[in-house]
Amino acid sequence: MSYGGLGELFEMTAAPSAEPAPKVRRRRSPVVRIVGNVILIAAATVVVVAALRAGSVHAPLLLVIALLAGLRLVTIAAAAVRPPRGVRGGAGGGSESARAADSLRATVRRWERTLDKAHSDPDTYARNVLPVLGELADERLRLRHGITRAGDPARARELLGEQAWSVLSDPGRRGLRTRDLETYVQAMERL
Repeated sequence: MSYGGLGELFEMTAAPSAEPAPKVRRRRSPVVRIVGNVILIAAATVVVVAALRAGSVHAPLLLVIALLAGLRLVTIAAAAVRPPRGVRGGAGGGSESARAADSLRATVRRWERTLDKAHSDPDTYARNVLPVLGELADERLRLRHGITRAGDPARARELLGEQAWSVLSDPGRRGLRTRDLETYVQAMERL
């Protein structure tokens, strides 16, 4: 039995969703990056040496170049290990709670699409929706009464009711009717 939550239950049985992939930033070629960094270090070297000479301080040119190259390497390393940019806007402005809310919203949208598709496709209903309802019923029975449908079928049948029991134990290939689904959900809420 799965204990990962509703999202995991739907992901185990649902077909992969056709959500658009996030935009991938194209990276510059290594040659362009190296040339850009050399130009940056050269420009910084000119500015630093000019500032030092204006202050009548003489420092070896190789030392200045080495220090600026080291500084650039540190900034590149820091950029490589920084966390990804958060979601802008919404609750918390990219905080962990905003990402969790977006994840929950995406999961609920996936459930809605699965249920909408199940209205017209009996196979989707039998393959995706009913196994999840069965898992939810087993979980509620286990948490509230210490049993499962397989462990104590007589007691589970009594608690679920005849209609919900018959659909969950022998799903067949019937299509999804909203009235029936509401009956099954109410039976599980009563548990």
